[in-house]
Amino acid sequence: MESIWRESARLPQYPQLKGDISTDVLVIGGGMAGLLCAYQLKKAGVDCIVAERKRIASGVTQNTTAKLTSQHGLIYSRLEKQFGLEAAGLYLRANEEALSEYRALCADIPCDYEEQNHTVYSRRGGQNLEDELAVLSRLNYPAELVGGLSLPFPTVGGVRFPHQAQFHPLKFLSGIVRDLTIFENTPVQSLSKTEAVTAHGRIHANAVIAATHFPFLNKHGSYFLKLYQQRSYVLALENVPIPDGMYLDARENGLSLRSWDGKLLLGGGGHRTGKPGGGWAELEAFVQAHYPEAKIVSRWATQDCMSLDGMPYIGQYSASTPNLYVATGFNKWGMTTSMAAARILTDQICGKENPYSVLFSPSRSILHRQLGVNALEATVHLLTPTRKRCPHLGCALKWNSQEHSWDCPCHGSRFSEDGQLLDNPATGNLPKK
Repeated sequence: MESIWRESARLPQYPQLKGDISTDVLVIGGGMAGLLCAYQLKKAGVDCIVAERKRIASGVTQNTTAKLTSQHGLIYSRLEKQFGLEAAGLYLRANEEALSEYRALCADIPCDYEEQNHTVYSRRGGQNLEDELAVLSRLNYPAELVGGLSLPFPTVGGVRFPHQAQFHPLKFLSGIVRDLTIFENTPVQSLSKTEAVTAHGRIHANAVIAATHFPFLNKHGSYFLKLYQQRSYVLALENVPIPDGMYLDARENGLSLRSWDGKLLLGGGGHRTGKPGGGWAELEAFVQAHYPEAKIVSRWATQDCMSLDGMPYIGQYSASTPNLYVATGFNKWGMTTSMAAARILTDQICGKENPYSVLFSPSRSILHRQLGVNALEATVHLLTPTRKRCPHLGCALKWNSQEHSWDCPCHGSRFSEDGQLLDNPATGNLPKK
């Protein structure tokens, strides 16, 4: 079940760390966020090392739908209600600047970069679209309300962002990693201040960035309360009409559509990790109803960290951990947000002010309804009697019949049928019987 990105690109291989080494900044995690952090730090003249548990881009990055957009659902009307118009504008600017950075980099990297419009559509009622457009108008952003969408089902229209983009994420990474110092198959076993211990050596650093998808240090930052994870699924289809642009349902866990190499990438079927959901079966039913002549050429799934308030956590890991930084909680928009995170963290490490630091601060308020939901899930599954327990914090694991894995509904760790670790925050395999 490899993604089309993994099947169509080859990334360079890197050695395992053997021995002790020192650096200005250690980046833990070799996905899009970690590698972009290392790239931006190196460009700023900072010595940097990346330590990756397996192969670079072997986690969420290889399973993304790879949209580059500032349109993360109908988010701006919600941000204005929750935080005010200024905060909504900062979020928009941060992502638009990230998109511009990609545009500049991709001009010199053959990565199938293609500028496209992106549209969030609604299938029932249009007031939500009008509310979103009103906020964007107050932010002087050139979005428009559109109808007559090239989709195989009826809609009431959509909000369209111009000049967004799509690309091949692994081809892009192959262009930025060439001059980076990277160690693969080098999981960090423990971290004491800014010294990391691995199986075959230690890494001494002045600062550390945790870019591990779900943060792995439980005693700082309360990320086990601030984050939960969601699964979502993708089918790559041939012999179907290709829509004009990229599309996303305004509803949570609705359908996502984009194209690549004559194929339609259909995403959806999402659910909280460890909970039942539509999965590939939901997507297959949609294909049968709307694309009966389609041929499914690839399928894969991904996992996303979701924050309490819909904004990422980017900055100092916690108030009590100077020189330790984090980038997480990208809420299904890890491509554009990874670039924003790299710019923010590079400025912070270099002692420069960044206009978005306060907005994305991991130390902002956690008093949101989702906090209660996360706490309830943890309590229920900690008290559920079962032999299969997650080694992260002890929650009961649930069997995922579609993907044949043991999944944790508390924090999203996943394990293969024979107990091998698939997704963090757990850091090791299930104990053998």
